[in-house]
Amino acid sequence: MKRLIKSGLMFGNLIHVDSPALVERYNRALKSLTGKTTKLTDFYIDISGYSPEVGHELNDHLYLNHKGVNRQFILLSTDQKNAPLLNAQFSTSRGILKQFIKDNENALFSLTTRDAVAGELVNSVYDMSSPKRLFDIRKITIEADTTNGAIAQSEVLDEKVDQFLNGKDAWYDDVLIAEMIELAGETGDVLRHPVKLKHMEFKQENYWTEHFGGIYIFQNLELPGAITCQPRDQVERLPIDYVIDLRERNRLANFLDLNGLVEPIVKARGINVSAVLKQKMDFILVDALADEGVNLRRRSKVDMRRLAREHADKLPSEFHALASLVNWAENKGRWPRITSEDPAYFYTLRAANHPDAELVNMLLSQLSTKDFRQLFICHKQLFYHLYDGWSDTKKDYVVEYLTNEYQVDKVGAREALFGHEPKMEEKPTGQLGEGVTERVGEPDDWSDLIDLVGPWGPVKGRR
Repeated sequence: MKRLIKSGLMFGNLIHVDSPALVERYNRALKSLTGKTTKLTDFYIDISGYSPEVGHELNDHLYLNHKGVNRQFILLSTDQKNAPLLNAQFSTSRGILKQFIKDNENALFSLTTRDAVAGELVNSVYDMSSPKRLFDIRKITIEADTTNGAIAQSEVLDEKVDQFLNGKDAWYDDVLIAEMIELAGETGDVLRHPVKLKHMEFKQENYWTEHFGGIYIFQNLELPGAITCQPRDQVERLPIDYVIDLRERNRLANFLDLNGLVEPIVKARGINVSAVLKQKMDFILVDALADEGVNLRRRSKVDMRRLAREHADKLPSEFHALASLVNWAENKGRWPRITSEDPAYFYTLRAANHPDAELVNMLLSQLSTKDFRQLFICHKQLFYHLYDGWSDTKKDYVVEYLTNEYQVDKVGAREALFGHEPKMEEKPTGQLGEGVTERVGEPDDWSDLIDLVGPWGPVKGRR
């Protein structure tokens, strides 16, 4: 992991807490939330205020997220909105925290100049003893205040100001005036500089959770379902229409297609389809040759093609399937026959244009892990887990590529891979079936044909 840390690919954009004032504020907040404090005088925190160093010191990396639910947070600066969320138990948590900070930035900036803001992402579930409890999480609300209760005090001051302005003879109430002056000394002028935080609620409908080996839950679809990373017969029965595990590729492909969640890369407008597919081929090539004693560092595109020719017999079926698709796209070659059972199938898809595109791309990255770039972008926790088991040769290549290629233009890379044009066609939905069949032949108008029959062929649904 040292390669990742040194190159800024792990623990990047964390906030450095290195002044006595900030450490003291952090400890006050930590004490109020957990009853614990840190003796460290220098550490880094993520968007939630979690610190790997403090977690190591306390021997508890869930010290702000007990049992993985109702995550607590400590804000020392509004700059935390740009930090990552480490050890995420739910895919929605970082987005919720970021939106909370952005929507309350002025008030939080004012509050954090004097104190830490401590709070919690609250739902009605306090333990994860059963997967069924996941479906009891309907919404997330945020509760927050400074360690000295400035927000609560400002609300009291608001009430007293209202009483002073509207109450009968309140202008002559010396006790009321004295109370207002005392509160104002602690909260400041709430009329000119309000310190109220917006009441915010977030629906928890479609999300990923690390609990129970990893589960993707889609509740607000026409065909609701859950996708388990473990075999579904090893997961307790879930209260949702369809339960599919990652091994059930046909059912999974149908679920994604019938709900309009995915589109083929070859259908995407405004991107260099061949370039995207060729890059995926390079990543698959690297994975195949990583243990063959081949030096992969600083290889040009010409070098990669030569390596592919020299080691063609060692390349997996994913490589050859994508090569056929590139040949079709560039040279009008024969249309490749790719089914959902083909190892290359999920490499050829990306999320369609819908609100849960990030979640779907996260799922697709777990189904196509040899594409380490997409894995790094969409599912960092799984990337870090798999990276630890890769050979040094592959680690070197991955770090070199992500540092010199991806990090140089992260926004552009994401747009090229996952961006959508404003106008997208609606996709019909139907019943969830058991299989996806292949498309045969060479289409004349492939874009219209894909809209008609699905990613790679007609989908025959049956219950």
